[in-house]
Amino acid sequence: MNRETVLCDVRDHIALVTMNQPPVNAQNRQFHEDMMAVFDEISDRADVRVAVLTGAGKCFSAGADIKGRAGKTMEPGEAWAHNRRARECFHSIMECKKPVIAAVNGPALGAGLAVAASCDILVVSETALLGLPEIDVGLLGGGRHAMRLFGHSRTRRMMLTGYRVPGPELYRLGVAEACVPPDQLIETAMGFAREIASKSPVAVRLAKQALNTIEEMSLRDGYRYEQNMTVELGGHADSQEAMRAFSEKREPKFTGQ
Repeated sequence: MNRETVLCDVRDHIALVTMNQPPVNAQNRQFHEDMMAVFDEISDRADVRVAVLTGAGKCFSAGADIKGRAGKTMEPGEAWAHNRRARECFHSIMECKKPVIAAVNGPALGAGLAVAASCDILVVSETALLGLPEIDVGLLGGGRHAMRLFGHSRTRRMMLTGYRVPGPELYRLGVAEACVPPDQLIETAMGFAREIASKSPVAVRLAKQALNTIEEMSLRDGYRYEQNMTVELGGHADSQEAMRAFSEKREPKFTGQ
């Protein structure tokens, strides 16, 4: 399951995915293709119930590979192909059938912010930074992903000035679920992952599907969709087991069916 720039280790139903593109996990074609391949595989693996995504070294991901692009003349169509790969890379995380927890160990900038914002839950270290530096490097992008995390004024400040939001502020703003010392980051993220992994796999899968679908729906349409998902979940054995276990005051035994 390991790829050239993305590593994946599966234990106890949890996939630990590590972006491994030193020194700052910059994103290029290989990176995008490897990320898509890993998260597509996670979607199909029955032994994986949740993923934790982090970066090797001291950086989560510094974003686009600026050094690799500087001074390069793109062939006709190459820019559009790059944009498409980047979009699909981020969406492979959002659309992964398993929840993804971002363990943000350092700077997550530009496309790195987009990776973090595509995850379901964020846990950050005290050295983490989320920012949109494109204004200073001749690029644009990332604002729409930042809008999933931040309010109107903060998003515009980030995009127009390059301001980088530090870990403690991310926690204060409610963007991250925890902000911890670097040496506690992975274990903290794993704690969230173990809690999710203990739930019914089918219920978690349908819950993520519902959350992704209703995000931009009206209240009426979104709640109707959730109600329909509840009906679908009720036809699964795990749903019946959850209700029996609750009534009998015991721990449920889920099979993912």
